Amino acid sequence: MEPVTPSEGWGALHLFYRVDRERAEREPGGAKRVLDAVASLEADEHQALCFAVLGHKADFGVMALGPDLARLQAFEQELAAAPLAPSWSYVSLTERSEYTSDEERARQRLYPRLPLKNAICFYPMSKRRDPEANWYALPFEERKQLMEGHGRIGRTYAGRVLQLITGSVGLDDWEWGVTLLADDPAVLKEIVYEMRFDEVSARYADFGPFFTGLLLEPPEALRRVGLAD
Repeated sequence: MEPVTPSEGWGALHLFYRVDRERAEREPGGAKRVLDAVASLEADEHQALCFAVLGHKADFGVMALGPDLARLQAFEQELAAAPLAPSWSYVSLTERSEYTSDEERARQRLYPRLPLKNAICFYPMSKRRDPEANWYALPFEERKQLMEGHGRIGRTYAGRVLQLITGSVGLDDWEWGVTLLADDPAVLKEIVYEMRFDEVSARYADFGPFFTGLLLEPPEALRRVGLAD
C-alpha cells in the first residue's frame, strides 16, 4: 500500500461508533479485533486515542492521527471487522496557524503527541460568510488581530486544557475540528463558554455537534461500552 502523506502535517480521523450488540453476541472476539487494529496502527508510528462517549450520539470513539492517510484508511477498515456500527466521522489535517510565526508552536500543532487525559471533547466549526459578518471578507491584519485576542484566552488555560485545531477546508463538511483534552471535565465547559464571548466566536463562528467522552486505555474503553471478550 503506497503511503499518502501530506506535504505538511498529519492526517486526523475522528471516528464514532455504536456497538452492534447482536453482532457482538454472534461474533465473539470483537474487542480483540479493535485492540489488534489499535496496536498495529501505533506500531506503524501513528496515534490512537480511545474513549467511551457520553450521551447517545455514539458509544465508542477513536481519534487516529499520523503521517499516512492510506494507513489511517486501512485502520478504519480494520475497525469495520469489529461489531461497531459507524455513527459519525470527521476528516482533517493538522496545520500551523497562519496568524503566528512561532516555529515551536507551529511544530506542536503539526506533529502533536497527545497525552491520555481523563476527558475529551471534539466539535467541528466554520467561519461565517454572512453579509454583515463575513470572516473571509476581512483584511488579513484584522483577522490576525482578532485571532491573537482569541488565542490569548486559550493560553490562560495552558496546563489545564490541551487544544488541537485541525483543518478540514475542502476535506469535510466543516472547516476546522477542535479537540480538547483535560483531566477536569468542568474546564472543557469553562473554556468553550469563555471563548463564546470573544468576537471571533460570537460574531464569526458557527459550531457543529459536540462529542464528549472518557479517555481510557483501549481495553477499558471497550469494556465500558460493553465490548469485552
